[in-house]
Amino acid sequence: MNAGAVEVLLGFARTLRHAGVAASPDRVQTMLRAVDAIGVDGVYWAGRQTLCAEPDDLAIYDAAFRTYFGGAPPPRGPILPVNPVLPSIAAPFAAGPPESTDDLADDERPEVLGLSASRTEVLRQRDFAVLSPGERDEVRRLLALLGPRTAARRSRRYRPGRRGRVDPARTVRRTLRHGGEPDRLARRRRHEKPRRLVLLLDVSGSMTPYADALLRFAHAAVRRRPTLTEVFTVGTRLTRVTRALRHRDPDAALAAASATIPDWHGGTRLADGLRAFLDRWGQRGTARGAVVVVCSDGWERGDPAGLAAALERLSRLAYRLVWVNPHRGKDGFAPLAGGMAAALPYLDDFVAGHSVSALEELVAVLARR
Repeated sequence: MNAGAVEVLLGFARTLRHAGVAASPDRVQTMLRAVDAIGVDGVYWAGRQTLCAEPDDLAIYDAAFRTYFGGAPPPRGPILPVNPVLPSIAAPFAAGPPESTDDLADDERPEVLGLSASRTEVLRQRDFAVLSPGERDEVRRLLALLGPRTAARRSRRYRPGRRGRVDPARTVRRTLRHGGEPDRLARRRRHEKPRRLVLLLDVSGSMTPYADALLRFAHAAVRRRPTLTEVFTVGTRLTRVTRALRHRDPDAALAAASATIPDWHGGTRLADGLRAFLDRWGQRGTARGAVVVVCSDGWERGDPAGLAAALERLSRLAYRLVWVNPHRGKDGFAPLAGGMAAALPYLDDFVAGHSVSALEELVAVLARR
């Protein structure tokens, strides 16, 4: 199997991991060996048998396969085909025939097959602002596969465990149940729970080319962990859209969110919006110990000093403060906008958000401990 085919398969494995399938490195190596043994026509079944660890992974695998390779998976049946044919991913390799085949007849020349991904892989790098309507539909399917999640933290509560500190109360109760004879020490440990994720999305006029994609990213986050994700929009005022984004269908969720937002494509008052969030939500616990993500280009109509003061308060409450600027990934970008320059000293991470690939990087940043 050539290096190009291996790179395509590794990209598919990365897509599965972003979608929530635990495609570990050892499983990926097993898939590569399987594809090398049975040929590129068996990619679907080789990946399905090696990368999926539980029944819930199968639906995600099919959706990711359909999106990444641009073709429908083979139909399921009681007996798996020995050599399933996938014309959408098996294509002639544009390298010409071997040097030693000049004297062979046309029907005797060996056919060299290669593996090629659809243009979806190219769309992962494209800026949301320059997509055509057809490309936007494909990108929306890719965004629906993202599974944003935060790293786990140690809870203050204890649970019974085989290891950890001695639990005096449970140890005494167990001893009394055995007539006062000591049995064994009961132990307890702190369990882990994911941190809350808070998304503050700028929906002002300057963010119009990116607002749809960022809201779809927020919808994927809400669907992943509905009770631990909060989403707010910031324009001329603060609006909570978490409930609207809990719709299962992304289009229905965005329609409900759009109807909720009164200042869509309006002006920008980031400082006022952040202060409103801190006074009503953040200070009361929503931002405390959470991963807070601000998605904005940094254009601020008010005094940048007010934005700096609000971010300073927010950085003290949050576990991590991340700023997503769609212009960050463009050549020649410099954080010269007043709001952006005022925000930089208080940020833990400063990432781009202009493409699917950039949002996949954001997913990795959010999962970082």
